[in-house]
Amino acid sequence: MPVTTKIIHIKAGDLMKLEVIVQNGQEAVQAEKLGADRLELVSAMQEGGLTPSYGTIKQVMERVTIPVQVMVRPHSYHFCYTNEDLKIIRDDIDVIQKLGCNRIVFGALNEDLTINTSMLEELIRLYPKLDVTFHRAFDEVPSQQDAYETLAKYQQSVKRILTSGGKANAEAGKQQLRELVEKGSGPVIMPGSGLTPANIKEIHEAVGANQYHFGRSVRKGSSFGSCFDPDVMKDVQEKLGV
Repeated sequence: MPVTTKIIHIKAGDLMKLEVIVQNGQEAVQAEKLGADRLELVSAMQEGGLTPSYGTIKQVMERVTIPVQVMVRPHSYHFCYTNEDLKIIRDDIDVIQKLGCNRIVFGALNEDLTINTSMLEELIRLYPKLDVTFHRAFDEVPSQQDAYETLAKYQQSVKRILTSGGKANAEAGKQQLRELVEKGSGPVIMPGSGLTPANIKEIHEAVGANQYHFGRSVRKGSSFGSCFDPDVMKDVQEKLGV
């Protein structure tokens, strides 16, 4: 019986990237030393990640050379933000930019859970140099295909989308992730949530993305209270060919 091999199509010039979550300068330095390509800086991981403090952002920006995407999320209740929330978001972005960073992780939805384009357009107008990762608010939209087409209109600023394919984790969302990756006409799809050394090879073969986002699974004891595990980081990198 002939052996069939699944071919992963990656555009010329596209390189595999490994992004990891960090919470402070010490973790950021360790992640960079272990070969992470990009960092997502957050606070309050027990709430799913909120905007880090001024001091934390400053510390990280001063200590690493790889790109840092800073979470901009004023609360963990939902992704439908009020005008008061928007004022906080703008103040936070002002601080982030003053610290020499134009990279943020952000997502906003309307009451019907569609993309809040008005808020997105307002932020892009005020901060035209922003490099935005649209976060897992994308997993709450009614149609990810429609939401992707919406975000593709802003791809000069919205560079990538962090998503589990609308499912509880990336393993469950493999099919949808593959369909989104294959669209290829807008922001880069970056699978995240539930990625582990044990499943990343299978997920990558099924999805074919060229950027992946890891959280607790690359840490000792799979805990955000622990530092990164060098052996696990190496294992993930080998399986992705980073």
